[in-house]
Amino acid sequence: MSDADTAVLLLVRVVAGLIMIMHGLNHWRGGGRIEGTARWFTGLGLRQGVLQAWMSVLTEVGAGILLVLGLLTPLACAAVISVMLVAGLLAHRPNGFFVFKDGYEYVLTLAVVALALAVMGPGRWSLDHAAGIDLTGWTGGAIALGAAVVATGGLLGTFWRPEPKVETGASNIPGQVDQEAR
Repeated sequence: MSDADTAVLLLVRVVAGLIMIMHGLNHWRGGGRIEGTARWFTGLGLRQGVLQAWMSVLTEVGAGILLVLGLLTPLACAAVISVMLVAGLLAHRPNGFFVFKDGYEYVLTLAVVALALAVMGPGRWSLDHAAGIDLTGWTGGAIALGAAVVATGGLLGTFWRPEPKVETGASNIPGQVDQEAR
């Protein structure tokens, strides 16, 4: 790997890591703080909103720090992918693709960047390289994607309980209109 390749991996790692750190800090200290983040998660159908808010802060900040350091890179990437999967599925998917319509464009980009980093590895200028941790290529990608899918499935299976949609103006009897709707 050339010095240019190593520098590009460092740049991508640091930028993605800082984005995740800032995102996590915003969930903690920004706008509505933990309470507002908890209400938002609850509104998405996740039970135990305060726990979800704190877990998102820890996951995003922790994954961001690991990415910046280039340490345990496939696991850091798995955390990013999982967070983006949850956000994409629960908050952004109904809005379509484009980020300016609050769609999933942004979270998809971050997830793919994380998967690419898991496959490419953190490069020579990383703690993984210094420690001799070499989980790159298909192995790194499989670890990141596999752990992310398992974590996302576990979180959604355990905590996601969306409110059922109530249709107004419809009767329970086929072909009959509810009297209140008239």
